[in-house]
Amino acid sequence: MWNRYYKVSKEHKRAAIGTGLGLSIVKTILGQHHANYGVKSTVGQGSIFWFELDIYK
Repeated sequence: MWNRYYKVSKEHKRAAIGTGLGLSIVKTILGQHHANYGVKSTVGQGSIFWFELDIYK
């Protein structure tokens, strides 16, 4: 679904520099839950990340 995610704008600064592991961790967790997930990205407009989880009662 997604391999790498790049920031286009270098203007965005975080209080702490991250390691870039966030999406990898989320992808692993969603995979363990057999979830559907993906990303829709439009150049110049941004990205939408989505996922679907089953609800058990």
